[in-house]
Amino acid sequence: MGFIMDLHTHTLVSGHAYNTMREMAQAAADRGLEILGITEHAPGMPGTCQHFYFHNLKIVERSMYGVELLLGAEVNILDYEGHVDLKSREMANLDVVIASLHRPCIQAGSVQENTQAYLRAMEEPYINIIGHPDDGRYPVDYLALVQGAKEHGVVLELNNHSLDPICMRANAWENDREMLKWCIRYEQPIIVDSDAHADTYVGRSDHAQELLKEMAFPEELILNRSRDAIRPYVNKYKYR
Repeated sequence: MGFIMDLHTHTLVSGHAYNTMREMAQAAADRGLEILGITEHAPGMPGTCQHFYFHNLKIVERSMYGVELLLGAEVNILDYEGHVDLKSREMANLDVVIASLHRPCIQAGSVQENTQAYLRAMEEPYINIIGHPDDGRYPVDYLALVQGAKEHGVVLELNNHSLDPICMRANAWENDREMLKWCIRYEQPIIVDSDAHADTYVGRSDHAQELLKEMAFPEELILNRSRDAIRPYVNKYKYR
């Protein structure tokens, strides 16, 4: 299946990525993408940018090399109550917001605690996507996760990097199978993202496509397929 977008990527600004915004956009154009999300790590992540960076994104053009840019953040869920490291009014001005659990920002809890962290974060209207919920270091109840995403209109991410053997996230293949099973049951849409921290990974979806084929996952639930499919789910189209 051909994908026209990759909504989860990082640039030098995130502190542990290796290319500029223009280099990432050029890579997206070279791979035939129409939409690229650049979602820098929010301030809770060591080494990343601070709040003013996100406030000032209004000055950046939203098209480079024929690729539409959605500029936003990957916010960090900080506690089991779902608080994140950007305020609601800050996220409201971003094109797209991903919320994730990261080791530097929150310690893993029980299945109940980790699941609650995601579900409470979903209550924030400007959070669009739950990032890499397949990390077995943060075990979750996937039925509850899918039901919560369905209730709040939030997209679950199938993260290609999680499935790569070089990735440190645990048991991603097994966890994604469980998540996708419930997504099929509840007709919950997903987004396939590269989580690229270098330009050579932009638009990469090989591991995710393998798993989607194995699961016979319905194409109509994969939002990467068209602009119209993603419009109801990201801030740029929902609120402006």
